[in-house]
Amino acid sequence: MEETRVALLAIVVEDADSVQALNELLHQYGRYIIGRMGLPYPKRGINLISIMLDAPMDAISALSGKVGRLPGVSAKAVYSKRVDA
Repeated sequence: MEETRVALLAIVVEDADSVQALNELLHQYGRYIIGRMGLPYPKRGINLISIMLDAPMDAISALSGKVGRLPGVSAKAVYSKRVDA
């Protein structure tokens, strides 16, 4: 079995036109997602999303990179120190 890590992916969406592409990416990695919370912040015209993952490091890095390359979207992953097999 491949080693996995628990991670939190923080996403800030500033361009609503990227939401569909973001949701498609999250669907592709759905088997790794253990939780999701999204909050609109109308005052600033942005959406804040937290994605909790239990996945191999390369899957977390790939998702974070793909999300961060979407127009008007920023992403940052924070990893647990514990590795499980």
